[in-house]
Amino acid sequence: MKKILIYLIDFYQSFLSFDGGILAIFAPGGACRYEIRCSEYTKQMIVEQGVLKGLIMGIKRIWSCR
Repeated sequence: MKKILIYLIDFYQSFLSFDGGILAIFAPGGACRYEIRCSEYTKQMIVEQGVLKGLIMGIKRIWSCR
């Protein structure tokens, strides 16, 4: 499960994100206000804390961007 989530996040970062993917044309300077992007933070937390806790921490971080 962990490897699948990491792969999905990598795919998102490479192809879909506003910071490095195809959607970057809509946010030329990047969209994330954090130095470590939310998707990268979520990926790190999944590796360090496990799938459930890492996802919860990542979702909290994404919600804080509102």
